[in-house]
Amino acid sequence: MMNATANFESLGLQLPPAPAPKGVYKPLLIVDKFVYVSGHGPVLPDGSLLFGKAGLDVNADGAKLAAQQVGLTILSTLVSQLGSLNRIKRVIKVLGMVNATPDFGKHPYVINGCSELFVKIWGEDNGVGVRSAVGMGSLPDNITVEIEAVFELED
Repeated sequence: MMNATANFESLGLQLPPAPAPKGVYKPLLIVDKFVYVSGHGPVLPDGSLLFGKAGLDVNADGAKLAAQQVGLTILSTLVSQLGSLNRIKRVIKVLGMVNATPDFGKHPYVINGCSELFVKIWGEDNGVGVRSAVGMGSLPDNITVEIEAVFELED
């Protein structure tokens, strides 16, 4: 049986603190066997955020690292709300939003930062769901990337 927690620990990455909502919403909501995770930004281990517009302040590789950090922030929320990554069976959907200039076109490459992290945790079959990667004219507080996701719970 796959052990998502052990897979994460083998990566040697650090989870940031789970962010508190900055508006009127829940960090996640469980409906039947699905976990809907609200949009998250790139929170660093010290609680600060990654800022900047892709194509202006941040290049594609920097934005991809920001997307990985968003993935870590989502994992932190899952652990804080569910107790363990092992409660997640698979990734269903990822919606990645990149704060980008109009001529920046590497949105899918950027969101791979999060998607590749999820593959390392849940594997090729369960770590890849459906996905959208889009550019935005701005994001809250000028963060580089925002991602929301849907997961399926283990039975």
